[in-house]
Amino acid sequence: MRGSQLRDFRRSFPTPTEKQTVTLLPRLEIMTDEVALRSLTAILGTPITSATGRMRGRLKDVAVSTGEDAGRVAGLVLKTRKGLEVVASKDVRWTPSGALELRPEATLNPLQGDESFILLRQDLLDRQIIDVHGRKVVRVNDVNLCWQSNGNGGEQLRVTEVEVGLRGAVRRLLSGTLPKRTLENLVSKFPHRVIPWNFVDMIEVDPTRRVKLNIEYERLAQLHPSDIADILEDLAPAEREAVLRTLDEEVAADTLEEVEPRLQKSLVQALDSETAAGIVEEMDPSAAADLLAELPDERSEAILDEMDPEERQEVKDLLEFREDSAAGRMTTEYVAVPQTATVADGIRALRGFEADPETITEIYLIDSSETLQGVVPLARLVLARPETRMEVLTEPRFVTVRSGQHENEVAELFDKYNLRALPVVDKAGKLVGVIEADHVIAFLRARG
Repeated sequence: MRGSQLRDFRRSFPTPTEKQTVTLLPRLEIMTDEVALRSLTAILGTPITSATGRMRGRLKDVAVSTGEDAGRVAGLVLKTRKGLEVVASKDVRWTPSGALELRPEATLNPLQGDESFILLRQDLLDRQIIDVHGRKVVRVNDVNLCWQSNGNGGEQLRVTEVEVGLRGAVRRLLSGTLPKRTLENLVSKFPHRVIPWNFVDMIEVDPTRRVKLNIEYERLAQLHPSDIADILEDLAPAEREAVLRTLDEEVAADTLEEVEPRLQKSLVQALDSETAAGIVEEMDPSAAADLLAELPDERSEAILDEMDPEERQEVKDLLEFREDSAAGRMTTEYVAVPQTATVADGIRALRGFEADPETITEIYLIDSSETLQGVVPLARLVLARPETRMEVLTEPRFVTVRSGQHENEVAELFDKYNLRALPVVDKAGKLVGVIEADHVIAFLRARG
């Protein structure tokens, strides 16, 4: 925005009078609970002098700690005659004139480029970040910092929030074209959209550093898998992989099951076989089989070879079935007990169930040949006395589906009988799996 455009833009906002300047504090120092916030854009380029007033350089960047000290400013990066140098933030103070002054004991060290901190200007501005509070991906337009007490009678500089709205974008666009006080009064007219630093997970994709999710990524893992899946879909490929690699295998598996099939395939293709196998093992067997069926045979076999024998066999068995059949949509993770079992036996079986317990809505009674003999809703089990025989709690009539029946017939059964789960049996009536309502919803959504 230059020339006539800039003049027109300036005219659209009145020049602040002295009275207005007092009323609207310049956003270089926004007073919040008597703590002064300084925007990164406003302080970049600030002169830095020695304690005797000799010019030493200008502020080029701000180095921020990660890990337990996340958000604490570790040092300031100066552009000096020697190049880029770093000084600890504790060795710098702000002067009344707005300049930065090195304390007498300050030491400047060359910036090596392999330090463990984040550089706000280089690594954060214009980057995509995950707003774990808002469960979305946003772009950083500016960063706000302030001095806070360190608990030892001194102060330390910390990052407090990132700006993701127009205010930060306009400030950066017009930085250097207007006096700072005028610029800050101007941008104050735009909505103040910020994310507190403790609600941020930063994705760093600088080519000279490893792609990784920084800060306390545990917060991301606490989101619902569906929310994480939505976030993944908004990210670029390298960033998606970075996020997925930071999650533990169970959370990654749950998230992968929520991602649309094309992206699911792309994410697994980008992982090495061992990492992919660890995640696939934690997935529902039917979902894992659906995923591997979409991969090239060579890639699918490589992942299967890395899986534990028990999980590998479960998935291999499901791969033998047509994807559009009942068996192709079922899971082999369910709870079944002998038809002679008591309620106490059923509860013990539930406690020993290693998959997701939230998927269980009923328990199945089988005989010695694993033929399905009855279905007991979980609600009846919970309300019955421990010594009660489970067969007296069974549904008087229950619905089953043959393993080879088409998925359309499966959907019709769920709709007709308002089912939450549907047991799958072979020609002899042997229980071979269960189709859950989620499985039906998934393939109906995929069909569009």
